[in-house]
Amino acid sequence: MTKDILKLDNQLCFPLYAATRQLTKLYRPLLEKFNVTYPQYLVLLVLFETDTITVKALGNRLFLDSGTLTPMLKRMEERGLVKRTRSLTDERIVEVTLTEKGQAIETEVEEVPVAFTKEINLEEAEYFELKRILSKILDQV
Repeated sequence: MTKDILKLDNQLCFPLYAATRQLTKLYRPLLEKFNVTYPQYLVLLVLFETDTITVKALGNRLFLDSGTLTPMLKRMEERGLVKRTRSLTDERIVEVTLTEKGQAIETEVEEVPVAFTKEINLEEAEYFELKRILSKILDQV
């Protein structure tokens, strides 16, 4: 076996890791206006799609465990963006919904993906091909 397999430049994981870090940095100034972090933005995106979601389902959708998600949701609740309630049918289940304040920023937040797409400067076909490949990877792991 050659040592080429161990070269950083030959690893798929490194450009994915580095790109993720850099892309997340690009989001930071776009999200400052809404006083949310990138993971909180992802929570908002899911909640814009659905009225109510359980913490477990939200974690599955975002690939986050409850140890990460619960404190984040607590901070979002303290800022009035989301509401967490125990399920009426099973008190072990916590459901998350947007508050009126959370719902009110949806239209404004639409500017974020538009601005982000301009920042990364990919052709439309490249954008969708990259998204397709990354989704395929996520489906496999």
